[in-house]
Amino acid sequence: MNKLALFSALMVGVIGAELFADENEWFKPLGLPPKASPRRISGGEGFPPLPLPATPLRRSERKRDPAPPKVIGKVIWGESASYKYDTGHATEIADWNLCPGDVQQLMQRASGALGTSYGTEPVNLAQFDCDPAKMPVLFFSGTRTLKVDPKQVEQLRRYVLDGGMLVCDSIAGSPYFYNSVRKLVAAAFPEYAVRELPLDHPVYHMLTDATKVSYPRNLDSNEPFLEAVYIGCRAGVLISKYGLGCGWDGHEVPGIAKAVYYDVQSANKIGINIVAYALGYANVGRDEAKPEFFGALDEKRPTDEFVFAQIKHEGAWNGHPGGAAALLRRLRQNTSLRVSLKRVPVELGKDDLSSFGFLYLSGLDHFAWDARAVAALKDFLGRNGTLFINNTLGLQTFDTTVRRELKKLLPSAQLEPVPLAHPLFSSVMQVRKAQYTPAVRGNDKFDATAPYLEGIAINGDIRVIYSPIDLEAGWQGCEHPLARAYQPESAMALGLNIAMYAATH
Repeated sequence: MNKLALFSALMVGVIGAELFADENEWFKPLGLPPKASPRRISGGEGFPPLPLPATPLRRSERKRDPAPPKVIGKVIWGESASYKYDTGHATEIADWNLCPGDVQQLMQRASGALGTSYGTEPVNLAQFDCDPAKMPVLFFSGTRTLKVDPKQVEQLRRYVLDGGMLVCDSIAGSPYFYNSVRKLVAAAFPEYAVRELPLDHPVYHMLTDATKVSYPRNLDSNEPFLEAVYIGCRAGVLISKYGLGCGWDGHEVPGIAKAVYYDVQSANKIGINIVAYALGYANVGRDEAKPEFFGALDEKRPTDEFVFAQIKHEGAWNGHPGGAAALLRRLRQNTSLRVSLKRVPVELGKDDLSSFGFLYLSGLDHFAWDARAVAALKDFLGRNGTLFINNTLGLQTFDTTVRRELKKLLPSAQLEPVPLAHPLFSSVMQVRKAQYTPAVRGNDKFDATAPYLEGIAINGDIRVIYSPIDLEAGWQGCEHPLARAYQPESAMALGLNIAMYAATH
């Protein structure tokens, strides 16, 4: 990545924020105020002195329990200063640690909820080795403009792409901190967009439902607002525009009239879910960080070879890196089909689709087909191509978007459940029963013991196949907590059948 470009992007954010002279009005201690000085103990309340010479009795010391594993590293950044309260008490404050008890209190509550002790510690990026296995989460908190240098931007990018997670809390709802985080993310991940998490996202449901919240002041809403950068299917960066940390510490935001923040109960529900999510998706992050080799559009390949061409779009299109490769390896091992092991990304309306008979579309949120994309897909389907659509994590936003966009493509058709007697359920493996993840069982309108696909038939063959339940997560074989997905064995069997059906019809 071009360091000069990174530095320029950051400087634009810094200069823009410094135009606001009242940024320092948000630089205040946000933890509990210092306690009053202790009363002097009167002579009558004192303890008799020990006779001299005196030495304390030795006590047998218990061995210390092992330190709990560190989950969250609170990143040290910014400046420090001395702050004097109206009472005359003074305290030291720092940009990174305005509420010193926030993460410690959160981890205590999360440890109790999860039944396992987890810890936290301050992190100096200059000494951090960027290993997500040692520290799954890096936490940024503050109210003023977050300033990091280009080397640290590259460091944070590498950490997240290797499976780590950044959590950024604008602890008082400060626009200065929030906007600077957005600029940092844009510099570190120019190829990814910041996206609002839908209310059915696992972050809001890991241990408790956190879809209804309260803001004590300055915001009339009862819904949470978190944003993320998706790396694969996981939230590699999580941004809270409104304050969480003071709620974790058990109190409201003091001293800032414009503050926007969650109340204590809401902040703790969201915070505990974030910890559970980070732990639950840590293996997913490390698994999806493995390199994958893509094919090229101009690559010479046999005309009878099955090619997995995946549609790129403006949404989060690459939800399970490595999932397709796992399916293709099984397809080569278990069938006589000639298979290319490299998936090929394509852009509708830009790339030539004439050599492909199979297109794969997946996503986590919104996308939209323009007129050129619709025309390209109509031509593809008219040449007996098969479009397979998979709902990554099984989220409602993507489901709604798929049904809307298919109306653009095929206005007179609609998705219908595929009957179990159809060859889609038997072209390679007989699939009459299916295993789903717990998030599916009991929560859907269809029989959660049988396989379920929807399709649109064109000239007698199903040319559009849609799985509203995530199949690709099962191909990858890694557990995705709270994903609405097929278990690996069922997912692989259905994936093999779909690929074979597309290649032979």
